[in-house]
Amino acid sequence: MTRAIITGGEADVEARNSWWPMVVIGLGQALISFNFGALLVSISGIVASFDTSPTTVGTAIVIYSLAAAAFIMLGARFGQIFGSAQMFRASIALFAAAMAIMAISPNAATLVAAQGLTGFAAAALVPTLVVLIADNYQGRQQAQAIGLLGGVAAMATMLAFFFAGGLAAWISWRYAFVLLIPISLLTLVLSRRLKPVQTVRGVRIDILGAALSAAAIILISLGCDNLGKWGLLNAKPAAPFELFGLSPALIMIVIGIVLGQSFMAWSHRRVTTHKMPLLALTVIESPQEKSALFSMLGITALGSAVSFLTPLYIEIVQGRSSLLTALALMPHQAAISASAIFIVRLYDRLTPRQIARSAFVLVAIGVAMLAIVIRNEWSNVLVIICLILIGLGTGALATLLFNVQVTAAPKALAGDVGALRGVAGNLAAGVGTALVAALTVSILSANIQRAVADNPLIPHELIEQVDLDSPNFVSNERLVNAMARMTATPEQVAEAVRINVEARLRALKICLFLLAAGALLMIYPVRRLPGYISSASPNTQPNARDQQV
Repeated sequence: MTRAIITGGEADVEARNSWWPMVVIGLGQALISFNFGALLVSISGIVASFDTSPTTVGTAIVIYSLAAAAFIMLGARFGQIFGSAQMFRASIALFAAAMAIMAISPNAATLVAAQGLTGFAAAALVPTLVVLIADNYQGRQQAQAIGLLGGVAAMATMLAFFFAGGLAAWISWRYAFVLLIPISLLTLVLSRRLKPVQTVRGVRIDILGAALSAAAIILISLGCDNLGKWGLLNAKPAAPFELFGLSPALIMIVIGIVLGQSFMAWSHRRVTTHKMPLLALTVIESPQEKSALFSMLGITALGSAVSFLTPLYIEIVQGRSSLLTALALMPHQAAISASAIFIVRLYDRLTPRQIARSAFVLVAIGVAMLAIVIRNEWSNVLVIICLILIGLGTGALATLLFNVQVTAAPKALAGDVGALRGVAGNLAAGVGTALVAALTVSILSANIQRAVADNPLIPHELIEQVDLDSPNFVSNERLVNAMARMTATPEQVAEAVRINVEARLRALKICLFLLAAGALLMIYPVRRLPGYISSASPNTQPNARDQQV
């Protein structure tokens, strides 16, 4: 289908393709986003079903994220070998099988394995979605499709909070994953509307590159995830091992960074010898592509950190249920979805640099306001307003930066752009969450240690009994129950609760102010984003590399 557009007295014909392929692409994105959201709000149900600890669900999330991030570049190459449409169908079929295993899983180990399969499906699916968008849409329609992809992801997460949270509370957490099976089958049927994407001849899998990248991502992710448990610098007693007293988490991160640099060096070597690397380095060689990548890492890490701190505030400080937490987060997800879709309307008026700079400022304002308004009594409306502001900035940046990356690279490298986006998103989300968790607990520990030092109501013997010198975020009820089993008097219990309340709130406020400062600092890499206005997408300048591929 084509539509004639008359501008400036001249006829400019822009091809307008059917939106049916985008419906199928959106369903694919919605499936993986819904699964992740459902897992987050099904923690209590899963714990009750398998009589296990909440860390089991955390393990499932980590396994999913690691599988998706570590093998996503490999998934992009398989898409070139077998064709993106075929890889899309295979990924959806694998996802449906994983959901069936989730629904009938008899134990926690099976559930974790099912999420591992889901991660492999996502690794193949994420770069495929980008290729399908690039193959079906161009110009402004492509920019709109990319915005819709980000909007669908946020909307699916919001729906997961609502439906999965309700099903887990009233029936069983399993039904949320059962629901995804018929939707997967429907997506497979509708995928017949996807036109075949030609395979790329001569593609060879870079085995060493795949091993180096996967090992680097896994080590960095696991190291960051265990910083709080194993120690930031010195090894804690819970660490599985130590090297000269150093934390294994720090060692894993350093080795992961070294392996990441080795992957880049190996990829450059393959390019100089005219061999195909696992990731086409041309997608990150220009200043604007590097700027978009760093900015994407920054906003993803910031968004994940806020998403971690908000439930911590609502559930631990306010003592609300996970379902109410999910409902409180829905406006935040709705704001992300709306801004991701409608930010395209500003491409005619503002440059990508101006949009990104304004969005980071908006995020900084929202986070700083959140730090100011949170109190030990419920302030729901003010908190939600702050989360909406953060969501508007986050959604706008997600679409804008992805648009810059897609349009700056040749169409033939769309799969590499999708792989890079997937790796950056998963890695930044994990690192952002882990670092803010370790930072929050460290600040909390410092606050409590300062409060109990020389406190006449809290003797040293009681500190050792309750482990107040090595604290974590706990509810007042849990603290009171723990102290009831000790030799604490009512006055000592009241004092410990007061210290806990003030220390938790102060730790959250400090972390939020630090995140707001981080959002402002992200304005620096934004300065290399395109500084011109385009009527089609954030970057439509002639790309010489299109002639080289």
